[in-house]
Amino acid sequence: MIPESLRPGPRLLPGLALALALGLAGLWLADLPWLARWQLSALTCAIVLGLLVGNVLGARLPASLGPGLHLSQRQLLRAGVVLYGLRLSFQDIAAIGVAGLLVDLVVVVSTLLLGTWAGRRWFGLDRHTAMLTAAGSAICGAAAVLAVERVIRAEPSKVAIAVATVVLFGTLNIFLYPALYPHIGLDPAAFGLYAGATVHEVAQVVAVGSAVSPETADAAVIVKLTRVLLLVPVLLALGWHEARANGGERAMVIPWFALGFLAVVAFNSLVELPPSWKSALLTLDTLLLATAMAALGVETRVAKLRALGPRPLLLAGVLFLWLSVGGYLLVRAAT
Repeated sequence: MIPESLRPGPRLLPGLALALALGLAGLWLADLPWLARWQLSALTCAIVLGLLVGNVLGARLPASLGPGLHLSQRQLLRAGVVLYGLRLSFQDIAAIGVAGLLVDLVVVVSTLLLGTWAGRRWFGLDRHTAMLTAAGSAICGAAAVLAVERVIRAEPSKVAIAVATVVLFGTLNIFLYPALYPHIGLDPAAFGLYAGATVHEVAQVVAVGSAVSPETADAAVIVKLTRVLLLVPVLLALGWHEARANGGERAMVIPWFALGFLAVVAFNSLVELPPSWKSALLTLDTLLLATAMAALGVETRVAKLRALGPRPLLLAGVLFLWLSVGGYLLVRAAT
């Protein structure tokens, strides 16, 4: 039986229509040639549009938008994470070898630990802001931030600032990594491992790899998507951690959507969909995630972002340095 809050009805339509329109606009903007060369994803464009609508119109936005916006942030996001599994297969994971898997694992675990520890100890951030910033840097950028938010139930302003740091430092990588390539002694395949294990967003990994060679791009994307798969155990661990952090008062959150993501990866490993079907499903996936990002942006106020100050940005900068330098040393050791 479908819960009443999720049943389609007039009360969901205003907010859902707004979020969907902004999500579609985000996809359109991301495909514009002059923006595409910056590798700004549809998710980034959508949250910026949402922020503009939410902060320009502010109190003039009707309360009737609330139910549909909340549906977009929650259920549509989960559906988007599940469909994200179509981008990866277990054959891809096997192709990167033991060395690639170990590099991905060390990068994700060390970045999460460093981010949560340094965020609280060095910069005095609250636990949720530190976790979100660390997750975005460690795993897969904005998609990871949104997925972690569903488990820890953080405020929209904290999610928005974490996404902003991912976009900033990931965009910097697009220019920095190709410039470094001739000087750091890695062959194309090893550089693909380095980029896939340390660059924030999938789109940014594609940009970095393509700037070097097709071989580098292929290796980088496979390593990156394997890193994305580590989102599943991270979400399960966070659900357990949140239950403990609340003294057992809150039941452990089991992120079923993460298990759904894993099931779709398994399906994608066993069944070869027609290319047209797969392309359509991946476009739908991007739209679902962009719609969730837009809804998040509409409910985020710049005043709350200012209240967080520069500390999340400083933490993201520390993690950027760790990924760039520490990740390089890991790749040299593994190859």
